[in-house]
Amino acid sequence: MDMTEQDRIRDDRLRWHCRRALLELDIVFARFWTAQAGQALSDIEARAMERLLALEDHPLWDLVSGRSEVSGMNEGETMLLERLRGL
Repeated sequence: MDMTEQDRIRDDRLRWHCRRALLELDIVFARFWTAQAGQALSDIEARAMERLLALEDHPLWDLVSGRSEVSGMNEGETMLLERLRGL
């Protein structure tokens, strides 16, 4: 997917919000953005990322590490969480 200026701005904002106080989350998110290799997130992925990033660090880490599950996650959030867990 070609990255438009709007996609770049959105992804840069999301990348900035991925900076977390927990080192473990910083490592996972750094790997995620490296794996993206400059490709734009889809709109579904971007919305899923925004929703995950709205969580506090410890609950987010529990999700990413697989220690907890959240009911009510939509398909995009589930797919993004699986990608993060694979890193």
